[in-house]
Amino acid sequence: MQNKDQNTDFETRSLDTACVNESKLEQKWYSNIKYLIVGALFGILFIKAEVISWYRIQEMFHFQSFHMYGIIGSAVVVGAISIFIIKKFNIKTINGEKIEFHDKTFNKGQIIGGLIFGLGWAMTGACPGPLFAQIGTGATVMIVTLLSAIVGTWVYGYFREKLVH
Repeated sequence: MQNKDQNTDFETRSLDTACVNESKLEQKWYSNIKYLIVGALFGILFIKAEVISWYRIQEMFHFQSFHMYGIIGSAVVVGAISIFIIKKFNIKTINGEKIEFHDKTFNKGQIIGGLIFGLGWAMTGACPGPLFAQIGTGATVMIVTLLSAIVGTWVYGYFREKLVH
């Protein structure tokens, strides 16, 4: 029997950036163009919904407006319904592969990471998705935030084995 505190290969891998559901199919390089198109449309949606607005984000963190909470709440509801539908009807990927959901165990590092993420979001007015849309709208100062996120990710990867998980 394995020690409860010891991660299995799957649990360790699920903490990494590699997706545990990654496709085994070999794709041509141009098959990624669909992701570029969807990403651009997603960025336009963020801009139109004012998700990238620093002022909207500050309103949220000051509890002055429901706007961002409504958007985040809507995303959670749509995600929950989508997962329910995928599980109920055994929906497969566009390439016909099975979609698997795996339970994740809670750990203290999630609280610490969430606090760091929230602090950075409140200070900069950016989280990873809207960050690129902000840069795309000409808010070039957000490049500093992007570089900081990249450095933070690298630092986490470097010290990962020594951190609380």
